[in-house]
Amino acid sequence: MDFRIMGLDSPLLTALHHIADLPEETEKTFNAPTRTYVRDTKAMAATPADVKEYPNSYVFVIDMPGLKSGDIKVQVEDDNVLLISGERKREEEKDEAKYVRMERRVGKFMRKFVLPENANADAISAVCQDGVLTVTVDKLPPPQPKKPKTIEVKIA
Repeated sequence: MDFRIMGLDSPLLTALHHIADLPEETEKTFNAPTRTYVRDTKAMAATPADVKEYPNSYVFVIDMPGLKSGDIKVQVEDDNVLLISGERKREEEKDEAKYVRMERRVGKFMRKFVLPENANADAISAVCQDGVLTVTVDKLPPPQPKKPKTIEVKIA
């Protein structure tokens, strides 16, 4: 499928399409991406997020439909990377019904954000309400201007 015809010539979509269409034997070569990498890349591309900056904080808003708060992880990696992930599993069928159509998304949700230098990685809160996760990262206070240091001059 040529995404350019559809007006979707984004480099990310083109790369994802290329990765998704790798033949099995290519995946086993030395430089091929691992299945985990491909799965995580697809999860990040399929997880939209809004990022807002306020005077005292950064707010990340991500739709996490069907997930309970216990199914969502919010972590900080390497002191400056915010990792938000979760996984929605397919519900087990209780009766003998079979799917005629299945459109609701199942699988992994994931996003990574490099936090700005003034983000306080020790002051992060997360709230999930009605399938929407809101992660708030407080900002560090601006550095105080350094006052000039007075050196006493001694007479020799």
